Amino acid sequence: MSALTVSQDPEQSWDDLVRFWEEMEWPEGSKVEIIEGIVTVSPAPAYRHNVIAARIQRRLYSAIPVDWEIFQTLAIAVPSRLGMLIPDLMVAPVHDHTESETHIPAGLAELVVEVTSKSNARHDRVSKPAAYAAAGIPLYLLVDAWATDGPTVTLYGEPKDDVYRPLKSVKFGEPIELPPPFDLVIDTAEFPEA
Repeated sequence: MSALTVSQDPEQSWDDLVRFWEEMEWPEGSKVEIIEGIVTVSPAPAYRHNVIAARIQRRLYSAIPVDWEIFQTLAIAVPSRLGMLIPDLMVAPVHDHTESETHIPAGLAELVVEVTSKSNARHDRVSKPAAYAAAGIPLYLLVDAWATDGPTVTLYGEPKDDVYRPLKSVKFGEPIELPPPFDLVIDTAEFPEA
């Protein structure tokens, strides 16, 4: 099953769009995001997708400070790109008070991880990194099992405007190193292929 988009008034303000996203009753288990101003409803990720995210998460726990956390379902707001995005994994410091219970400002994130799904890989390759870079998130890790040249993992960094610089790209099976503050090697040989 692929993602579906929900029509809403294109003249809505950011606040109206967020209120619609927060208050609507969405199908249970679905992932609901606002991508470039369009509400997108995706099915829950597949088994392999979850295994990859879990293996990355396990490795990240060994590298993050005790006052940081790894979030799997917390949305991050990027109003400048009309985005309310839910990365597969997000690493951010824990804050006692936030503006909302449903999301945090994207600028609080230190790392976002997206694992592509066949049906909506374009969002993870184009729309989401542009929003993450515009928000100034220092690192973006893209695990793309559906890449044209075979499954790859690419680390992006040094965001400027809405563009990241690719820092390193490896094929599944090769290790990839995350720079400080993580100083961590992820063994992609542990990732199941599609």
